[in-house]
Amino acid sequence: MFESLSDRLGNVFEKLRGKGALEEKDVNEALREVRVALLEADVALPVAKDFIAKVKERAIGAEVLRSVTPGQQVVKIVHDALVDMLGGEGETSLSFATTPPAAIMMVGLQGSGKTTSTAKIALRLQKRKKKKVLMASLDTRRPAAMEQLQILGEQAEVKTLPIIAGQSPRDIANRAMEAGKLGGFDVVMLDTAGRLSIDEQLMTEIADINKATNPIETLLVVDALTGQDAVQTAEKFKQRVPVTGVVMTRIDGDARGGAALSMRAVTGAPIKFVGVGEKIDALDTFEPERMAGRILGMGDIVSLVEKASEEMDIEKAKKAAKKMAKGDFDMNDLADQFRQMRKMGGMGAILGMMPGMGKMKKMVDQAGGLDDKEIVRQEAIISSMTKKERSSPKLLNASRKKRIAAGSGTSVQEINKLIKAHRQMADMMKKMGKGGMKGMAKQLAGMGGMGGGMMPGMAGGAPDAGALLKEAKGGKGSGTDEVDFDAIEKALSGQAPMPPGLGGLPGLGKKK
Repeated sequence: MFESLSDRLGNVFEKLRGKGALEEKDVNEALREVRVALLEADVALPVAKDFIAKVKERAIGAEVLRSVTPGQQVVKIVHDALVDMLGGEGETSLSFATTPPAAIMMVGLQGSGKTTSTAKIALRLQKRKKKKVLMASLDTRRPAAMEQLQILGEQAEVKTLPIIAGQSPRDIANRAMEAGKLGGFDVVMLDTAGRLSIDEQLMTEIADINKATNPIETLLVVDALTGQDAVQTAEKFKQRVPVTGVVMTRIDGDARGGAALSMRAVTGAPIKFVGVGEKIDALDTFEPERMAGRILGMGDIVSLVEKASEEMDIEKAKKAAKKMAKGDFDMNDLADQFRQMRKMGGMGAILGMMPGMGKMKKMVDQAGGLDDKEIVRQEAIISSMTKKERSSPKLLNASRKKRIAAGSGTSVQEINKLIKAHRQMADMMKKMGKGGMKGMAKQLAGMGGMGGGMMPGMAGGAPDAGALLKEAKGGKGSGTDEVDFDAIEKALSGQAPMPPGLGGLPGLGKKK
């Protein structure tokens, strides 16, 4: 959603980082471009003005202009201001500080994704917070609205209140709260009715339900694709009911992002959740600091590690790691890596969360290397092999390749690419087993792009971040040289050449 804004800001800061020293006119010129970028992203004008004023006040200070890396200092100031704009470091999680059951009321316009978001949040609370959740539809007007929530409840394995025809929304709400008490539920999710536009009848109904159930959280669901209309909708709801948070849907679409950037500043209500897809589990918590990092191209390693830990089979990963340490990496292991990658959202999603990989992702994407359909094709090739062929790729002669190509609907050339990629990965795993991080770095530095749309270093699963950091810094027992991170940072900003041995690593080489 923030791709266009991220690109514009990236170009602005690249110019700043390329200068050894900054003058006030350089900062003013850069901030003019930042302001234009924000307005083009559909950020509300008062919010954009306030943002630029805050950044300018801090960026033209003597401690910035006279610092060793003024460009980096300005980026840090903009990052902090973005975090404040997106909601600051306040609490974005749901509150349950009440006697069970805690009522959570979902409000919003019709078509914003309110019913689906209700089921997504209920699933998240039940799965991650271990809460016993009951869902109830209070929408008596939209055809099949109650049945929709019931079906979603079955998919998510979350209990729903039995449907009784003829009851008013307030009666259903009271029945849901009573059922919550008798059934020992921790949370009762109340999915209220929506309208195509805000009217007095809708607001009166919501205020009535709010008074009857006294919800601990009132979450407003808005569609990111509606732009500043979403902010105006939030303002109107906030005037009538105590909205405690916002759920923004379709954030994975092509919206310009202005609604998300303006929401907290205009309404005072923090964004608590974002819908990132249509699947029942496609919901993320909104973390201002992480989102600011992604907008500025700093990546989001925390989210990447969290995603990996959720999707990974730990025992299976340990067994695979032991095999790889011995240099034993067959086609079955490669297929497992492909499946893991798809579970985490594909190569594009992974690269998008890695620091410094934004431009690389775009370059590879333009070259056709990030098409996740390619991963499915490679899985099809491996599935068309026999058990012996998957365990021992050396058996793959010309006649076997022809048979596999016919069975998978691919060509012999694609099979050869996959075999080459597998061989390079197997060699890399062997080097990792022998030389640790140092061996892996040397191996990666000597490798070009892999065939079949694959990227070096992504096949080894999700490594332990703490251990990697310790190794990279030359920690005790790592057997590696001390890494000069300052030198790498200067090289990335174009102020110095890349340190020896790192030129071939993804994202650290010269621009091509």
